[in-house]
Amino acid sequence: MGLEKKSALLEDLIEKCGGCAVVDGGFATQLEIHGAAINDPLWSAVSLIKDPELIKRVHMEYLEAGADIVVTSSYQATIPGFLSRGLSMEESESLLQKSVKLAVEARDRFWDKVSKTSGHSYNRALVAASIGSYGAYLADGSEYSGSYGEDVSLDKLKDFHRRRIQVLVEASPDLLAFETIPNKLEAQACVELLEEENVQIPAWICFTSVDGENAPSGESFEECLETLNKSNNICAVGINCAPPQFMDNLIRKFSKASKSFKQSIALYFLVLTIYVMSYLQLTKKAIVVYPNSGEVWDGKAKKWLPSQCFGDAEFEMFATKWRDLGAKLIGGCCRTTPSTIKAICRDLKRR
Repeated sequence: MGLEKKSALLEDLIEKCGGCAVVDGGFATQLEIHGAAINDPLWSAVSLIKDPELIKRVHMEYLEAGADIVVTSSYQATIPGFLSRGLSMEESESLLQKSVKLAVEARDRFWDKVSKTSGHSYNRALVAASIGSYGAYLADGSEYSGSYGEDVSLDKLKDFHRRRIQVLVEASPDLLAFETIPNKLEAQACVELLEEENVQIPAWICFTSVDGENAPSGESFEECLETLNKSNNICAVGINCAPPQFMDNLIRKFSKASKSFKQSIALYFLVLTIYVMSYLQLTKKAIVVYPNSGEVWDGKAKKWLPSQCFGDAEFEMFATKWRDLGAKLIGGCCRTTPSTIKAICRDLKRR
C-alpha cells in the first residue's frame, strides 16, 4: 500500500469519527500503575525486554477506553540504547519490530472481539510507531530545551534516526509518530529522512513547548513548520507532552483566525487585517494534540514536579473546545491514563 492510500486510512478514520479521532494516552504512566519499574534510560521501552505481555495489556486498555490510534512503546527504544545494554544489533532491531507487532496484535485481537458485537461504537484503530526525539534518547530532559550542543548537526540527527526508521517501517505500522521534537533542526532531519528513504507510510511530527508560544529551542512554530508544510510524507503536525493549558493558544496558532476577527474585518479592515494576519494558519496539515496532565518533568532529578494539573474531568470539558478550534487528533501524554481517554471519548463521541 503506497503513501497516498496509507494517508487515506487516517483521513477516513477522522471522517468516521466525526472530524476528530482519539489518540491513546500515557503509556509509561499505565505501565507504572501496573507495577512496572521503568526508571531506566530506556524508560517504557525497557518493558519490551522485561514484560512484553504487559505492553499488549496496556494497548488493550486504551483500545477498550475508545482510542482510535494506539502509539507503540518505542518512544525511547533506540538501537544505541539497546546496544548499551549489551544487546546485539539483531536483538535491538528485533525489539523495535516487536513494539509494532505487539500493538498490531492487540489492535487485531480487540477488533476481532468487538466487530462481532452488534451496536458497538468503536473504530478499527490505527497503529502509530513512536519515534522519540534525540533528546529522549539522551534521557537528560533536553527534549524540553532543544539544547543538543554545537556538535549535533543535521547529518548527526539523520544518522541517529535512520536505522530506527528503517526497522520500524519494515514492521508495517499504519503511521509514524515523531514525538517531543524540540527544534527546527530535528524536524528537518526527520522530513529529509522520510524522503531519502522513500518511506511510504504517513507521519506526524509533534513538537513540545515550555512557554505555550514557541518550540523549546525558542524558535517560532512558523519557522519549525516551514519544511513540514512542503512534505507529502507529513500528514499531521502538532504538540505533545506540553501542559494542557497551552493547547488553546497553540491550536489557534497552528490553525486559523478566530471567526470573531473575520466577522469584524469589514468594519475595521485596515487595523484588523494586520492583527488577523498574525493568526492566519501556519499549516494546512491535520493538527494533533496530546498534552500531558500539566505536571512538569525534571529530567535531571528524574521525577514529576507538582504543578497545576488537568484531571479527567478537565480533559473531558476541553476536548470539544480543542476540536472546535481545529484539532483533528486529540489524546493524552504523560500522566494521563485510559480513564482520561475514556473521558475524552465521552466528550467527542458521546460513547
